[in-house]
Amino acid sequence: MRFLEIRRTGRNPAPADFDHDFPALIARTLSDLTAPERHVLRSVSLLDAFDLPLAARAAGLTHEAPALRLIERPFVRQDPFGLWPYHLHGLIRSTFRDADDHADDRWSPRDWHPAAQRTLTAPGEQWTAGTSRDRRLLVGCLRQGLAIARDYNLDLDWLTDAAWTYVGDSVWEPVTPPAPGALAPGTPADALVELLSTLTRRQHEHRARTVSRLTAVLDADLLPADLQEMVLCYRAKALRDTGRAVQSRRDYQQVADQGGRLAPAARRGLAHAARLAGGFPTALAAAQNLGWEGRHQRVLGDLYWLQGQPERAAAAYLAGRTEAEQHGKAGEAAHSQALRAFAIALYAPDQATAEIDLAHQLLAGLNLRATTINVRRTELIRDAGSDSVDDQIATLRTELDIAGLTSLAPAIELACAFHQAVLDDHTALHATLARLREQTSDEDHAYFVDIAQFMADVPVDQASGVRWLDSEQHTRSRWRGLVIARQAHLHAGH
Repeated sequence: MRFLEIRRTGRNPAPADFDHDFPALIARTLSDLTAPERHVLRSVSLLDAFDLPLAARAAGLTHEAPALRLIERPFVRQDPFGLWPYHLHGLIRSTFRDADDHADDRWSPRDWHPAAQRTLTAPGEQWTAGTSRDRRLLVGCLRQGLAIARDYNLDLDWLTDAAWTYVGDSVWEPVTPPAPGALAPGTPADALVELLSTLTRRQHEHRARTVSRLTAVLDADLLPADLQEMVLCYRAKALRDTGRAVQSRRDYQQVADQGGRLAPAARRGLAHAARLAGGFPTALAAAQNLGWEGRHQRVLGDLYWLQGQPERAAAAYLAGRTEAEQHGKAGEAAHSQALRAFAIALYAPDQATAEIDLAHQLLAGLNLRATTINVRRTELIRDAGSDSVDDQIATLRTELDIAGLTSLAPAIELACAFHQAVLDDHTALHATLARLREQTSDEDHAYFVDIAQFMADVPVDQASGVRWLDSEQHTRSRWRGLVIARQAHLHAGH
């Protein structure tokens, strides 16, 4: 870079021109720039990447000429396929910001702070002016803005709305890592970085770790009230995933009582809690008032299949997927499709393969661990009665242990019970019932034991206290009918 800068002046480089350490070489390069170019260069050193409008806005300029001259310099790299085409090498960026260049127009520490504020505002303006569904622009602006706000302890400003948009899509691509060596959030930006990073990492970490990290963010109390509500709502979900139902309901109720943006999601969580406890009529009544924001069709689908009515469930999940697609929510569409595939697998295994394939297509590029496991559960139901199912179940049990998704374990055992009922393997079913009783001893999912016994047409030996949407006898008959239909399907195939 230094060599090329000297050649630009028209003279031949000499050995003495390079008899400096790296920061000194950078300082010499700065001296070769015009004052406006130095001003732009220092501004864009705060950015990972930039284009001409972003560079001019970050520098507080109303014209792009200095930025145009700057991008012709050899130390500015170009990636024509990037969201922003120009960038500086990371080491050069940090050296530009740290080097004492001895120039008359060098910036003091107090000069860097307003420059950081200008630079933070610039990507926010680009995101606000862009289309709300441009996910690539959203994530790029968040990555740039969060790093600047964190490094210079700036107010969150547009980052709050961007964070809501990011979370609302349920896609969970990485945004930014936590600050190196940070033990606890110290600024609002630290807290927001930790929140978004935790929500992303929960797709790859044990959910107990998610609870711990979100609790730390809550305790730091650095975020505005609406983002604190986001932390509380997602902690409620993580608590539910780890089987801590009482604490989960408490957090959901607090969010619902606040009446904020996530109140519909919290009411859905409470409806789920009623369903998990076997209060199906209560959950059904709650679903009527949830609307799209509360994912009412998904709640209805979850209720219907438990009654042995997978056709109704599949129709509800399809309606939910359609609503999600209309609202541009890729994560919700994938989740609804995974559940639709599961419902169809219960009564039409031949049709289920196409639905499973569609679920995999919708999940491509998304980090949705629980949804992916639901698709694997669907494959168990589709394959019930075949020799491969036992190995599939063993693999899924291990994955659930690693992920900390305790709440999904009974669902896998219920799929196992369906397989054993199809085979009329009552000895294996007895062991599955014992595992289900142990997993549902806190009363959540206790009705899974009833359903497993319905499938095998054996008497219910312990009352679970479940309140079915219609009679127990009708529910038993429907579940037993699904098993008999699968046995006939397998017999026809042989």
